[in-house]
Amino acid sequence: MTIEAGTRLADAFGAHDEGLHGVSWSAAVVDVDRGVTLLERDAHRVQRTASIGKLFLLVEVARQAEAGELDLDELVRRRPDEFVADSGVWYRLRTDELSIHDACALIGAVSDNLATNVLVRRLGIERIAETSRSLGFHDSALLDRVREERGPEHPPTLSRGSARELVDLAARLERGELVSPGVCRMVVDWLALDTDLSMVASAFGLDPLAHTETDRGIRLWNKTGTISTARIDVGVAASTQGRIAWAVLADWEGATTDPRDAVLSRMRVVGDEVRALLGG
Repeated sequence: MTIEAGTRLADAFGAHDEGLHGVSWSAAVVDVDRGVTLLERDAHRVQRTASIGKLFLLVEVARQAEAGELDLDELVRRRPDEFVADSGVWYRLRTDELSIHDACALIGAVSDNLATNVLVRRLGIERIAETSRSLGFHDSALLDRVREERGPEHPPTLSRGSARELVDLAARLERGELVSPGVCRMVVDWLALDTDLSMVASAFGLDPLAHTETDRGIRLWNKTGTISTARIDVGVAASTQGRIAWAVLADWEGATTDPRDAVLSRMRVVGDEVRALLGG
């Protein structure tokens, strides 16, 4: 069986915005195989995307590795000024060196900030941006390294993006069409390690620490972004019924109340509908 032509998800956002006052959404869900939009809300809106921009870093690492410009076994050394707490585990580890491959695995698994900063230095932010633009991404980009404090001399946010571009990125990765099938396999293998299934992906009930193989009839990979006033989830779920990609961005900077619980609940609704469509 496959997803039937003409199928659309119900409006997961609906008319009921209880608890969501002050939240800006940019969301899109697409059928990967048919390229059909199943759900859309302000998908062209560009918003802060926190760690989602690390996707572009991983793509550039994989692109250079396949082109022979980069050795994934090369050891990279962390510097004191690159340490950032919160997301990741390398800053808690005693080793000062990791292979580029292992740094990418940490980014995929725990969105490691220190690994991100080391690889941004190694590759160069302009090189990452150049490749992103060449692949057709103009609203979505990694803008900077991760910083605990941002001054007027820094980009205002780590990354930005729109659901329309980010769901296209996810679908192209899943289809093997972003740079090359080999590049896509590398990036998806890193992203399948993601331990954050708290948003759209929460609907599938998978083990957050071990879901690289099909479980409950679902194969899943995703990347999330989290800051105090934003939640973002970009990913793909696949079953014998088909493959569905999503990009759901929520930003409530300036809101007078904290809508986090309502945001996560609404993101779960999107996941529930995707799961139902995939026969889960």
